[in-house]
Amino acid sequence: MDLTRRQLLWAGGALGATALLAGCADSDDGRPGGSATGGSGKPRKGGTLRVGALGRAGAVTRDPHGTQANESDYLILSLIYDTLTVPGRTPNTAPRLAARWTPSADLKTWRFTLAKGATFHDGSPVTAKDVVFSLRRLRATPAGASRLPGIQARNITAEGTGTVVLVSDYANAELPQLTRLTTFVVPDGTADKDMAEAPGTGPFTLDWFRGGNARLVRNDRWYGGEVHLDAIEVRIFESPQAMASALLAGQIDLASNVGAVAARTAKGRGDIQTVRRPNDMAMPLVLRTADGPFADPKVREALRLAVDREAMVKQVLSGYGSVANDVLGTGDPAYAKDLPQRTRDLARARKLLKEAGFDTSKTYELRTTEDISGLAESATLFASQVREAGVKIKVVKQESAVFWDKTWLKADLYTTYWGTNDSVVFFASKTMVSDSAQNEAGFKDRAFDAAYRKAIGTADATERARLLKELQRIEYERSGYLLWGMADGIDLAGSAVRGLPTLPGYGRVQLEQAWLAR
Repeated sequence: MDLTRRQLLWAGGALGATALLAGCADSDDGRPGGSATGGSGKPRKGGTLRVGALGRAGAVTRDPHGTQANESDYLILSLIYDTLTVPGRTPNTAPRLAARWTPSADLKTWRFTLAKGATFHDGSPVTAKDVVFSLRRLRATPAGASRLPGIQARNITAEGTGTVVLVSDYANAELPQLTRLTTFVVPDGTADKDMAEAPGTGPFTLDWFRGGNARLVRNDRWYGGEVHLDAIEVRIFESPQAMASALLAGQIDLASNVGAVAARTAKGRGDIQTVRRPNDMAMPLVLRTADGPFADPKVREALRLAVDREAMVKQVLSGYGSVANDVLGTGDPAYAKDLPQRTRDLARARKLLKEAGFDTSKTYELRTTEDISGLAESATLFASQVREAGVKIKVVKQESAVFWDKTWLKADLYTTYWGTNDSVVFFASKTMVSDSAQNEAGFKDRAFDAAYRKAIGTADATERARLLKELQRIEYERSGYLLWGMADGIDLAGSAVRGLPTLPGYGRVQLEQAWLAR
């Protein structure tokens, strides 16, 4: 898989190998937390939470700025190292290592003030120099430009010991949101060879690590509040089926991102809690807009109208999902819910195809992978549905490496998937503005580009929301995405587990507020 693509998926919370992912909402104060599990009462201190996470031993990384191909790695790193900000509900960016931030009048310069009392696990204070070193190192990685778009390394500086200054190449009202994405902080000057042992600032410290499995113990110095658990043990699993079996056998307490199949298996078990986090993962089809058979907007509209979205959700996601409306970022508070919901209209679809002069005598390839549960199945069902409108589709399944090297960003029609879902701006900047590096459909639209620049460069929240609606209207009408539904994320937990995080993406792996009622 393309390195930048894979790191973007992990930054947003997607898993490029197996199961449907998790995500939802947060506690009222905007911080990760709340309880997605049954029961109530005052949190109990102590105990060890045994967590299963997906991954492969051969793909393990200990570098906080490295390629995180395993969910187990991402979980471990997110508990050891803090980012500047974390996901919230409204707004969708909340403080963490940065206690607050302020922009300049032109929205290009942002000052982040570090949290008081923040220290590394060795007791040394966190300073602005540490953050500058870490962000510049992150910026130098292959995925760094996408993680911090518009921020050049030279424009990441320290102001005294407690303030970090980021200067963007352009006005950006959404810049703090970018610092949620794996901006892990390590001490200034840490050598690459020592990165695996670098002390973090997070709620847990590393006790031991063996082949992807780890034990983390509570950091009583943590500046972020009380941590309830004594320890978290992370166990790596190569398949959701194996992880679910371990939970059912009582070998682990939490099966993270285990998927709908496991949820069906556990249904009816009184000793197992199913944590269903709605509206989390997108699996859109990509129709190339730059050229080829789907370049005409009428053809793309016809295919959108030929899809039976309810059937897709029911059959592909086993009902663990919701109908979508061809706009990415459905969890964003600024998501345009007032756009007319598309429904199936085969007569209209056939009419548009005829008007566009679409050649219905040909068979068109739809390329897909089995990287995640349901992806290939969505392609097969789509092909069956659009045939009723006169469009013949041949589904071609490819190995992951071939797909990301030969198909992604290049093919006329293919499936894709994204686990981040709480930001319209994220998708606009990463996949739809004309010069985006991951422009999956080759979409180049001057009106869209202009709406994007205006939106992120507008300080007034009301006006920015209006501009974001215009951005989404253009995406809805003529982008290269056919987003038929959103998959729920599914975790399984033992009956004693409480206080699991209830946010999508990075938020869902923050377990510092979890506790055990036993």
